Amino acid sequence: MASSLTSAGVVWALLSFLCAAASCVGFFMPYWLLGSQMGKPVSFGTFRRCSYPVRDEARQVMVMLEQCGRYASFQGIPSLEWRICTVIIGLGCGLLLLVALTALMGFCLSDLISRTIGRVAGGIQFFGALLIGSGCALYPLGWDSDEVRQTCSNRSKQFELGSCEIGWAFYCTGAGAAAAMMLCTWMACFAGKRQKPYPY
Repeated sequence: MASSLTSAGVVWALLSFLCAAASCVGFFMPYWLLGSQMGKPVSFGTFRRCSYPVRDEARQVMVMLEQCGRYASFQGIPSLEWRICTVIIGLGCGLLLLVALTALMGFCLSDLISRTIGRVAGGIQFFGALLIGSGCALYPLGWDSDEVRQTCSNRSKQFELGSCEIGWAFYCTGAGAAAAMMLCTWMACFAGKRQKPYPY
């Protein structure tokens, strides 16, 4: 099998896959914001949550259900800002994943990645990473929602965490996007081999 990637292109393809995987895993995991409620650990993502209060009808009290899940509906996400984050980070992750999988196919297909296609792919990666970065920057705007305030000792506000802290998934998502923006975009310019002119 002939590859359409240069040596730099091989590194670009592998790095693109790692960046896309880091951003996608971080986006999906509900460990962006960590706090506690009723003595139990609570964590949030943009569209998922772990541990939430439910009413125990037998004892007529509120108890914490310790399990993770998505919100029941898109409107159930605690704030408009987090809904926007979910959409734009999801789009950004989709773009990074699309480019990464295309780059990996360049290992097997000889005419897939040319210099021009590499540069276009780098532009798509830059835009995807920019979307993810924008979503990460918007995320703190949702810290003033009632659900977050209850978890953060009623002291959280926009860009102020109160008693909560940022979780590893937020950093994972942001780091994947930053590496895609700074490294992959640049390396994509050197990823494809020069196409030989076709005799007609």
